[in-house]
Amino acid sequence: QVQLVESGGGLVQAGGSLRLSCAASARTFSSYAVGWFRQASRKEREFVAAVSRSGSRTLYADSVKGRFTISRDSSGNTVYLQMNSLKPEDTAVYSCAADRARMPTSGANEYESWGQGTQVTVSS
Repeated sequence: QVQLVESGGGLVQAGGSLRLSCAASARTFSSYAVGWFRQASRKEREFVAAVSRSGSRTLYADSVKGRFTISRDSSGNTVYLQMNSLKPEDTAVYSCAADRARMPTSGANEYESWGQGTQVTVSS
């Protein structure tokens, strides 16, 4: 289990950008694959993006391909979600999650540790 803390959410106009961060200790966090999920009001939680332990492999939901980029810094202690060309339908609480597996996965039930979430609101 690893403690995760998200930051970077806020209010942005459609077409704008935000960068979310997911931070934990380098000693533990670098050993986990990390995913981003989001849940809009009264909707199901959905997968957004995930990255492997090394940062070399990534997965994206079709709805964000070409707009969002997931990455992790060289130390492995911070994972980022760069969100460009934001749309009102991207509005949701975004959470990061950690998985002991080397490879990223889109399945929420595979992740064992979750952050508290950060609100992203995109106005039209």
